[in-house]
Amino acid sequence: MSLDVAAACDDHAGMISQPYQLYIERTDPAKNMARYYTMEIGPTMFGEACLTRRWGRIGKRGQEKQHVFEREEEAVRLFLDLVKQKRARGYRPRATLRYFQS
Repeated sequence: MSLDVAAACDDHAGMISQPYQLYIERTDPAKNMARYYTMEIGPTMFGEACLTRRWGRIGKRGQEKQHVFEREEEAVRLFLDLVKQKRARGYRPRATLRYFQS
């Protein structure tokens, strides 16, 4: 392809259609367990879909792994599979406490 030729451009190419983000925790004080797991899907510099996973002990940096896909659907499929696996292992959204002053 020549740089002189105008190429047809799809406005949605390389864009993530909707945000996919997740933060879940698994805690068990009896086992001294306090783990987190987070995932998000975003675009790479080249317009590919990238699923980024981070996990570790709550309060620590932990580990990170990235999966790059040509199609967003592939990233979403892995995202949903991992959510199912983590829920089966006991991970849940973080319980938030709200304090109201009167």
